[in-house]
Amino acid sequence: MPLVSVLTAALADRAPLLPATGDSLAAQALPPGWELEWIVEEDGLEPSLGSVVAGFPVTSHRALGVGMGVAATRNLALSRARGDLVHVLDSDDLMAPNGLATVIAAFERNPDIGWVAGQADNLMPDGSRVSFEPISPTGRVEAGAVNDYVLEHGRGPFHPAGLTLRTDLARAVGGWAALPRAEDMALVVAAAEVAAGYHTPEVTWLYRQHPGQMTRADDWPDLDPACWTVIRQRIESMRRLKAMA
Repeated sequence: MPLVSVLTAALADRAPLLPATGDSLAAQALPPGWELEWIVEEDGLEPSLGSVVAGFPVTSHRALGVGMGVAATRNLALSRARGDLVHVLDSDDLMAPNGLATVIAAFERNPDIGWVAGQADNLMPDGSRVSFEPISPTGRVEAGAVNDYVLEHGRGPFHPAGLTLRTDLARAVGGWAALPRAEDMALVVAAAEVAAGYHTPEVTWLYRQHPGQMTRADDWPDLDPACWTVIRQRIESMRRLKAMA
C-alpha cells in the first residue's frame, strides 16, 4: 500500500490547536489504495501532547524531552517516516478537504517530479477562509526555476509550509536546514534545484492566522536577512558544483 507520512513538529503550548489539525487529517479522503500516517514529534522540556493526539488512530507521537527547535524536530520526525511521500503540516495549520488527494494526484500525473507545493487559504480567527492569489504561476515547475525566482526576487515563489516531497528526496538533500528562520525554504531550494515539481492551483491547506503564531513575534524578522543569505549561498554553491561536474 502506498503511504503518505504527515510530519508535525509541535510544542506543548499547541495543545489547544492540535486537535483541529488532527481532525483535518482524519477527514481526508485519500485515493484508492493510499494510507496515511501522522507523525507528531514533540519538542520541549515538558511534553504534554501524547494524550492530545492519542485519539487519532494513525498517529505516532514521540516526546523528545529537550529543546531542539523546529528544524531538528522535523528531521527527527522524518527519520520515523515510512511513507513514499512526506507532507509538512504545522501544528497550528489544517489540511483542506481533499488536500492530500490533490497532492497525490499531482505526483501520479507527473511521475518524474520530486515535490508538490500546495496553495493555501488563510484561516481567520472567526473561522472564515480568505483566499489569495498564488505568488507565482501554478502548474509544473522545472528543476532550477524556483531558485531562479529566489535569486531574482529575494523570496520564495510559494509558501513552503504546504510542501510534500518524495521521502527519498527529502532525505537526500538533508531535510530541514539548521537555521533559526526560513529552514523550510532552505529545504525547498535544495530539492527544487535537483528535481522538478508542481505548484497546485487548488487549495490544499489552511494557514491559520492567530496571535500565537511564531512569525508574529516582535523579534522574528531580526534573523531573516542572515538566513536568506544562507539560502542564496546554498543555491549559488549548488550551481557552481553542477557547472564543474
